[in-house]
Amino acid sequence: MSSPVKDKDFDLVSTLYHALQGAEQSQQYRKDAESNGDQSCQEFFSKIAGHYEEMANEAKSIIKDRL
Repeated sequence: MSSPVKDKDFDLVSTLYHALQGAEQSQQYRKDAESNGDQSCQEFFSKIAGHYEEMANEAKSIIKDRL
């Protein structure tokens, strides 16, 4: 029996999901660093969140093109 969802499509959706989770979690870490007055960690976690957001946007774009 064959699944209607191809593995590459699942992989794209999974990557999008995990990138969004990473962005959200990194923003929480940034807030934690902010509440502790740690500027260098705030900047680091903001940078990481940005990378996750870029990955999520690229995944969304690819998925949109396939719909």
